[in-house]
Amino acid sequence: MKKSIPRPEHPRPDLCRESWLCLNGEWDFAFDEASVGESERWELRPALDTKITVPFVYQSELSGIADRRHSERVWYHRTFAVPAEFAGKRILLHFGAADYKTRVWLDGQLLGEHVGGYSPFTFDITDLVAGGKKKTHSLSVMCEDSLGTEQPRGKQSFRPENFACWYAPMTGIWQTVWLEAVGVRYIENVRITPDVDRASVRFELYANSVPAGAKAKIEIFYKEQPVTECTVAFTHRVADVTVTLGHDETIEGFHYWFPHTPNLYDVRLTLLTDGGAEDTLTTYFGMRKISVVGDHIYINNRDFYQRLILDQGYWKDGLLTAPSDDALKLDIELTKKLGYNGARKHQKFEDPRYLYWADKLGLVVWGELPSAYWFGYPEKRNMLRDLADAIDRDYNHPSLIAWVPLNESWGVFSIKSNPEMQKLSDMLYYTVHSLDGTRFVSANDGWEQCQSDIVTCHDYTAYGRQLKQSHYDDEVSFTLGAPSNGRTVSCDGWEENLGKPCLLTEYGGIAFTKDSGNGNWGYNGAVTDEKVFLERFDDITTAFKNMPYLRGYCYTQLTDVFQEVNGLLDMDRNPKVSVEKIREINLRPRKI
Repeated sequence: MKKSIPRPEHPRPDLCRESWLCLNGEWDFAFDEASVGESERWELRPALDTKITVPFVYQSELSGIADRRHSERVWYHRTFAVPAEFAGKRILLHFGAADYKTRVWLDGQLLGEHVGGYSPFTFDITDLVAGGKKKTHSLSVMCEDSLGTEQPRGKQSFRPENFACWYAPMTGIWQTVWLEAVGVRYIENVRITPDVDRASVRFELYANSVPAGAKAKIEIFYKEQPVTECTVAFTHRVADVTVTLGHDETIEGFHYWFPHTPNLYDVRLTLLTDGGAEDTLTTYFGMRKISVVGDHIYINNRDFYQRLILDQGYWKDGLLTAPSDDALKLDIELTKKLGYNGARKHQKFEDPRYLYWADKLGLVVWGELPSAYWFGYPEKRNMLRDLADAIDRDYNHPSLIAWVPLNESWGVFSIKSNPEMQKLSDMLYYTVHSLDGTRFVSANDGWEQCQSDIVTCHDYTAYGRQLKQSHYDDEVSFTLGAPSNGRTVSCDGWEENLGKPCLLTEYGGIAFTKDSGNGNWGYNGAVTDEKVFLERFDDITTAFKNMPYLRGYCYTQLTDVFQEVNGLLDMDRNPKVSVEKIREINLRPRKI
């Protein structure tokens, strides 16, 4: 009996073509402990030592290997046949993500190398597979992954084992691999920027190559009904046009994207030459504007109070990779049922399918750069690369409203007073705004912020009565004070953060006694039963909600993550307390 293909859904519904082939499933696999694979030309081997199920890392149960040892080099191999329908088109080989340095060979020929554990990469393999006599082709992949601090690794441990709030390191392919057939001239990328104040949308289309006279046709639909269309000429390889939506008989004239009404417009993009349509892809957008005005945050010019939950995106059997598309969707559905309107995705650039479901179902998302853990030149360059790659990948998602380049001074341990570390934070802040002017930035989330659009604090005090009240009196005491373990919210000399929106972006972390011990933990001890849990959750949540100057909060966390057993759900996504009671507390009106 043939095994079903895991994660068979299209990995990028925001950039979708009809002709594609999923390469997930059973691959050959081998550990290269002696680092001899390249010198011995393992890319020419017809088979490797064992089998693995892609896209799951070898450390995970779903890979079929479930070996938690750390190996610095691993190899993959499989064969594939190019579908007949791909004939006459260019053929692209895509990797959603592989950790950390990846080299790829096709039929023994090196295609290239990619560095970075969280970003997609692509090779054009047309000239190697088209028009030849070979019916099947050999694909080999080698991944290198160290425990070094120079890699932006997020919550992947820099030891061989789990410890504290860091989890098993993961190596190799962890998102979908697929082939895609495109036109000889094709659209490489598109950036979509809505302007709700002018009822318009800017489209920037980038093509691989275009002849003189090439044009881009843009067709916009709402619930399958045509809205508008236009055709614009390419200048060199770029087509750039702003399209006005026009009035559709609603009061505003168009449909906003809000978390409670996640309206989406569908788009068909076609590259046209004298020979007709050469390439077509579909995407979508939401009419959504994020703005920071004074000490408030707005969505579509309406004040937006954020009820966020910390979400680390780990699964017991798949680790960083969700076992199914339904599992990603379920996390969003459960988040909303618990009364939250957003998720702070912590130390991970999440699978694009998660952002797709957030767009569709209505959940705001904060994107966060996985931390590197030292302050050297390689770390700086790698952080800048990975942050830019994530912005490029995720720019069009209306659900994504914020970027977090740094968390709790990880990797910038003395940023409070160190000018060089402050300049790194500022560089990342300005990089985001130069590449993406549509979102706000929490530059060093938790404390010790310099240049930032908002000021944030992490405080795991158990009960409201235990809070250091002098540090929460008003915006000034919050912004310039030290509410959490002596950490100041702003860096030395950063009085200019006064007057910016204030948010409490980590708190809670309550664990049960039955789950704790033997290395498992929560914050401030554990509670014995649901009644005590809800009393503590209600008390501290209400205390922060009723601070009039706070513009939102973020509870730690959605699920247990291995030894960190302070989730509202366990790792199998079973609620540990009443969903309805948590929802009631979250949705209860503020008393301010």
